[in-house]
Amino acid sequence: MATIQQTAQYIRESIQVAYPEPEAGAIAQLVLEHVLQKSRMQLSLAQQEELNTEQEAQVQQAVERLKKQEPVQYVLGTAHFYGLDLQVDERVLIPRPETEELVDLVVREHRGRNGLQVLDICTGSGCIPLAIAANLEVGKVYGLELSEGALQVARTNARQLKLPVAWLQQDVFEPVLGIAPHSLDIITSNPPYVKEQEKALMRANVLAYEPHLALFVPDEDPLKYYKRIAEIGAELLKKGGRLYFEINEQYGEEVRSTLLQAGFTQAQVVQDLFGKDRIVTGEL
Repeated sequence: MATIQQTAQYIRESIQVAYPEPEAGAIAQLVLEHVLQKSRMQLSLAQQEELNTEQEAQVQQAVERLKKQEPVQYVLGTAHFYGLDLQVDERVLIPRPETEELVDLVVREHRGRNGLQVLDICTGSGCIPLAIAANLEVGKVYGLELSEGALQVARTNARQLKLPVAWLQQDVFEPVLGIAPHSLDIITSNPPYVKEQEKALMRANVLAYEPHLALFVPDEDPLKYYKRIAEIGAELLKKGGRLYFEINEQYGEEVRSTLLQAGFTQAQVVQDLFGKDRIVTGEL
């Protein structure tokens, strides 16, 4: 039987073509944490401990999938997001650190308030509404999504985390049903914002495995979701309610203008940790 140390080295060497270092090392760590159900600290203290036959088989299955450049979150079936462990698979986009920044902004700006009414649009795995429900005093939280497959994942996450989110299977371009006008405090959305022409710039494993419905917008109308969701915000937010968008870094000013044109009294572009325009927030 191989030790934890030997297995980590085996994983790194096996996947190096698909995932060069230091990414290979980080992925090996995640695989071992998941298969052995140990923390990073526990693994570091047990380097000479041997894996059993079943654990070795799980590692081998993971390595074979990783060699095909399948994202490690899909291989393990889980992604960490703002302190939550979420189920993910190919029906949903893998939650990104930039989206954690959006949630963090919402949480910081609403901490101390209670009974908050929240809607997340294009909810995918449910990462945004679930993180908000876990970190703020909410009254009602909704997650709106067109894809039934994505909503199945979101419902599973809510059930496992015991967080109360009402899921709405609706097309954002149709009237939103089930929410009263001017009843919401917060709307969030990380809609599709990658232009079709940007496919060539993306990693092959994103294109091969992640759902294109959640990623891409037509080159000729890249702001279509923002325009529509701004209209929804004007209809459903209370006076003083706030809307938070994650955006394509190329369109910060255009999205800000879209909110002002829709009737928001103020709007601003917020940069992410890398200094890129990544969030636009507006107040009705």
